[in-house]
Amino acid sequence: MLDGREDQAAGLRRLFRRAPPQVVALYAGGRRAADNAALAAHRIAGRSERVLVLDEAEGGARLCGALGVGEGVDLLQLLDGRSTLADIVQPVPGLVGRVPAAAAALALPLLDDPRRACLIEALRILHRHAGFVLVHASGEQAAEPSPFVLAAPRRLVVAEASASGATDAYHTIKGLAAAGAGSVHVAVCRARGRADATAFFRSLDALVRRHVGVPLAWVGELERDEIAGALQPPLQTSSRDAGAAFLRRVASPARAPVMRA
Repeated sequence: MLDGREDQAAGLRRLFRRAPPQVVALYAGGRRAADNAALAAHRIAGRSERVLVLDEAEGGARLCGALGVGEGVDLLQLLDGRSTLADIVQPVPGLVGRVPAAAAALALPLLDDPRRACLIEALRILHRHAGFVLVHASGEQAAEPSPFVLAAPRRLVVAEASASGATDAYHTIKGLAAAGAGSVHVAVCRARGRADATAFFRSLDALVRRHVGVPLAWVGELERDEIAGALQPPLQTSSRDAGAAFLRRVASPARAPVMRA
């Protein structure tokens, strides 16, 4: 977690040599959607990855309850000069922490250049503390992704092995496809076992291929498999390039017209 005694510039200098983190847009559904998203964060962190959750979901979709923290101070409030990064990052055991970012996600396209630059610099500093940044968003907004989601090189849908989980996953993937996603990674959770998880994914994959046309990448069973490794970029794309690309895309004044594959 961030040290409140450490000023932002010093933190950036101390961590300068660290490679940019992997950035993944995270969606979860089902009866326990928030718990499923929190479980994904902890499972990725369980492989010695430093995980920061950038939580842009609103209302009941937020992860504050599932992560055991309060609503917190939104990242956007850095711009009024009364909050620091140490005020905004909410410590979570096992993770770097949670950063509330719903207002920042909405405001980013409307900011002038100086305020945008301030927000990007804050993200850059936060990234130096993380091996993974999970941009948690609501599946209901998948068809209208924020600049943070559009900039993420990967999209992970955590699909609960239940009727509501299948419905939520399908509609989220359909929304992402409408927004230009070329592919979506899927992890299954709360299955009765390996066979149940595999069958659930195959059924979802067949449904999506038939009606949406977007390929799904199986990353495994959330409770049993090594999810972080499955989310790594292909060999021809370095993790440094993929992580740095996120900040470049967010810094662009205009939204990217399509999502990356």
